Amino acid sequence: MAKPKDNPATLSFEEGLSRLEGLLGQLESGELGLEDGVKVYQEGVELLAVLRADLSGAENRVEALTKILQDSLQQVEGDDSFND
Repeated sequence: MAKPKDNPATLSFEEGLSRLEGLLGQLESGELGLEDGVKVYQEGVELLAVLRADLSGAENRVEALTKILQDSLQQVEGDDSFND
């Protein structure tokens, strides 16, 4: 029988990934009935959407921070006071 699901939005990325792996294990075991299998699959799809959104947000933050760093480095390299 499938375990009751937690709200995917309240899980950390790592907890969600672990939960998704657990769901996959349940589906791969072949021990779920049709209805439980569909419920577990649905939970997995919903969880995957949340995880993808979390990952996309993290990627966007990293890209923004990288741009800030690059801009800062260009300013330092272009500052003549450091070259004297």
